[in-house]
Amino acid sequence: MTVVDDRPETAAPAPRRRPNRLLALLRNSWRQLTSMRTALILLFLLAIAAIPGSVLPQRGISPEKVNEYFVDHPDWAPRLDRIGAFEVFGSVWFSAIYLLLFTSLIGCITPRLRDHVRTLRSRPPAAPKRMARLPQHTVLPAPPGGAAAIAEALRKRRWRVEVRGDEVSAEKGYLKETGNLLFHTSLIAVLIGVALGSWYGWSGNRLLVAGADNAFCNTRQQYAEAKLGPQVSSADLPRFCLRLDDFEARFLASGQPEFFNATVTVDGPDEPTRSADFSVNAPLRLNDASVYLLGHGYAPVIRYTDRFGNSQISDEPFLTTGDMGLTSEGLAAFPDANVDPATGQRAPDQQMAFTGIYLPTAPEQAPFVRSEYPTERNPALNLVAYRGNLGLDAGIPGSVYQLDQRQVRAGKVKEVGTKLLRKGETWKLDDGTTVEFLGTERYVTLSIRHDPGSTMLLVSCGVLLVGLMGSLFGKRRRVFFRVVPADPGEGSPTSGSSLMEVGGLPRTDYPGFADEFTQLVAAVSGAERAGDGADSAERAGVREGAE
Repeated sequence: MTVVDDRPETAAPAPRRRPNRLLALLRNSWRQLTSMRTALILLFLLAIAAIPGSVLPQRGISPEKVNEYFVDHPDWAPRLDRIGAFEVFGSVWFSAIYLLLFTSLIGCITPRLRDHVRTLRSRPPAAPKRMARLPQHTVLPAPPGGAAAIAEALRKRRWRVEVRGDEVSAEKGYLKETGNLLFHTSLIAVLIGVALGSWYGWSGNRLLVAGADNAFCNTRQQYAEAKLGPQVSSADLPRFCLRLDDFEARFLASGQPEFFNATVTVDGPDEPTRSADFSVNAPLRLNDASVYLLGHGYAPVIRYTDRFGNSQISDEPFLTTGDMGLTSEGLAAFPDANVDPATGQRAPDQQMAFTGIYLPTAPEQAPFVRSEYPTERNPALNLVAYRGNLGLDAGIPGSVYQLDQRQVRAGKVKEVGTKLLRKGETWKLDDGTTVEFLGTERYVTLSIRHDPGSTMLLVSCGVLLVGLMGSLFGKRRRVFFRVVPADPGEGSPTSGSSLMEVGGLPRTDYPGFADEFTQLVAAVSGAERAGDGADSAERAGVREGAE
């Protein structure tokens, strides 16, 4: 017998479309990058990556120390330089971590912000059917007015309330998520402020000696150390000049500093001519720059008269050694000394230089190597004279604060004597030349900088702290109220009246929620029942507690 299959023919299923592996890889990578765990890891990596910038000298801050590091560590320095260890904050790897952290934070915050806005606009959810299953639950006599009275009492305590017939839903604690979002958004703003300051900011350090002949104008060449952002050129620097007119310093009897104040004259095309005072904690604010007072010291004024009767004066600053008495060391060089006025020539080994230690308050007896007090009570200058070829004519680079020891070791510069000079005293050298200690001028160490991201940083840090406080102390919680008629068969005094079933749910870890729930229920049920709420609940035959 032949069997005929009369079932309708069905079309063959379409082949399953293969997923795009590249698209899936990108999607999963984005999810991993924008997770909070990744953001925390990147923040930790950024902190670790900043350690070399604090340990090793940086070219943008102290290029001379970088050169010294190359001299002291000839094997390691080139290797570290190849990986950007001397320019950490501008290196490729540091910038990569910085940008990944920036992207990760934005990816984390955007969906959370969207969900939080949606939550703020939504109504509190409806009460669950079985409120006895909530962590906090109780049943009490309902207050007069029913659900409307309950809602009014909750609104007075700043709960978001939604009334649905005989049910009242209330929610509180949105400050926690708001603070969390503020914290992370402010962190992004901090990163933007740092980037603005790095790209468009500039800074420089300069020692400024008092006197009209030592005025400083804001050009890159006049800075001892200068750092310009990648988007800043020398032509972008504001045009102004500073002249130190006076410096006042007061110290305690122990030598501890009490008060510093510098008086300067400001003028230039970009600044009105005026006199201004500033101190350590009150910088001088200019139109496009701020001047900070970092330190101070003494610049001994030394006059050297060569064998032809020509005099030269040096007022180079002597750098403090770091002790409380402001003991200072420095160099006074006279490369143009002993030039024959008839021929205009000088023997190459007749240049003069003096290294010295200046003591604002010298001790009464030797050794004269340390000052006893930072002000000039007994000033003295201990000089060591050197004669020879200082190497300046050959273009050999060197410090203006120290004698080039290479010339000394090579025998091109020789020591010719040592002398302790008081103010006004003169020292006659072996060749008939003289050196005189005329006194001192005060100098200040200035840091002049412009940071366009500083305002954003200040505001962002303030908002960040506010957001952190909200995130730490905000507690998300919900309470539900349902007004139900009492069971008339109980025979209790409340038979025929209404009962109020209450449930509470903390949305975050909140150990004090039970106490707050008890106080809230007592307040809503009425002040007169606050003391005997438990008796009323017992008479109503209800259960109270967590199930």
